[in-house]
Amino acid sequence: MLLIGFVGSAAAGEQPNVLLILADDLGYGDVGCYNPESRVATPNLDRLASQGMRFTDAHSPCTVCTPTRYGLLTGQMPFRVPNGGRVFSGAGGPSLIAAGELTLAGMLREAGYSTACVGKWHIGLTFYDQEGAPIHKGGLEGVQRIDYSRAIDGGPIDCGFDQFFGTACCPTTDWLYAYIDGDRIPVPPVAPLDRSGLPKHPYAIDNRRGMTAPDFNMETVDLKFLEKSQAFLRDHAKNAPDKPFFLFHSAQAVHLPSFPADQYKGKSGVGPHGDFILELDEIVGELLQTLEETGLAENTLVLFSSDNGPEVPTVYHMRHDHDHDGARPWRGVKRDNWEGGHRVPLLARWPGRIEPGTTTDELASLTDVMATVAEMINYDLPNDAAQDSFSLLPTLLSKPSAEPIRPYLLVQGFRGRGSLALRRGEWSYLDHPGSGGNNYANHPQLKEYRLPEPAADAPYSLYNLRTDPGQTDNVADVESEVLSKMQALMKETLDSGRSAPTRRR
Repeated sequence: MLLIGFVGSAAAGEQPNVLLILADDLGYGDVGCYNPESRVATPNLDRLASQGMRFTDAHSPCTVCTPTRYGLLTGQMPFRVPNGGRVFSGAGGPSLIAAGELTLAGMLREAGYSTACVGKWHIGLTFYDQEGAPIHKGGLEGVQRIDYSRAIDGGPIDCGFDQFFGTACCPTTDWLYAYIDGDRIPVPPVAPLDRSGLPKHPYAIDNRRGMTAPDFNMETVDLKFLEKSQAFLRDHAKNAPDKPFFLFHSAQAVHLPSFPADQYKGKSGVGPHGDFILELDEIVGELLQTLEETGLAENTLVLFSSDNGPEVPTVYHMRHDHDHDGARPWRGVKRDNWEGGHRVPLLARWPGRIEPGTTTDELASLTDVMATVAEMINYDLPNDAAQDSFSLLPTLLSKPSAEPIRPYLLVQGFRGRGSLALRRGEWSYLDHPGSGGNNYANHPQLKEYRLPEPAADAPYSLYNLRTDPGQTDNVADVESEVLSKMQALMKETLDSGRSAPTRRR
């Protein structure tokens, strides 16, 4: 029987596997192959780049985590859906992914893939209290109301994944410190978090005093995620070698607090956050090695990226203490709509298909993963799905076109629909005052990075990244024709509800 939306299915074993690894708060300048002045060694990520393709102009859909993850898994900009600018904590929800909405995982499962998600979810889900009422409340109060005997709705199992092991929100930050297995928490939290035995350093912050489960170790979360992803790969190779798989490995690293495991402490020589980046790099290396050991590597597309730019305290302290700039060479950090807030590493390896050691400046968004994978597996996307997703498969296969694949892209700042930016060619248009995120005038760690703005109260800004990559010169007043075109393009994509071309189905 022909699968709905699935065109030209391949013989068993011929469809490529997909391993998608998403780091958290890893900056463009945190990876050696992007920043020759990086003080942190990232040999495994550098090797991945040398074995495949490195994108130099790739962007997260948003400058913070929850909306970006929605965009990655649906191919749609988050501001287009209700609460699409929200960042969840604790028992926050419901899921941004509506019931029945096609996701990357759902598409691949429909095409015959085994699908698994390991790690941080953070797109919202629904817990219930003892009366069966839904809880959609962040903070400690919401967590304390959870009835752990009840199934969780709206998580990965309801969004196309066969398996899930991970956490509701940021694993070591957001009030609920417990692992979800499938749609339940088998070992519930029983006591408030005791921070007395945890490391104390400038990166040991953002660690809310929530409820913690007895099996939840703040310093080994990423190793637990690695263990579960490796187990999935080994089990798949043993028991279903002729069936393709999709594994979404959603790391905790390198979100604050920077709690590297014991074996990485002091190893980087660049402080606790450097150790955490090093741990992330070695986890990537372990996943790639597991693909090799199981014989899965040759038929697997590996994608690696980050959900947004680097966090404020990590950038501040790494610059001051270790002369390392996780945002280099861009202006801005997490939450900002300047390039440093959303230009992210994007690496792709597909043996025999992607030419090793290639670099591309093709404009790309993480929303493009869905259309790219759809074309790769010959899946006919419907018109009401992946509305902001373009297929980058021609770029991956080094099949150049006369025009860019993506004529432009949108980025959503910290304030949701009220803080949008648009990139087209060399131009960056910010449809809001200032950064769209952080307040540089009042933030104690950002004041020194505040630049003199000739028109600080301007309602929008326009930058030419070719002549002004640092986005220091707002040329909106002198480039009125470009400004008008960018504003008209933004209005068009807002009014139409999509940026990708209309599809047949």
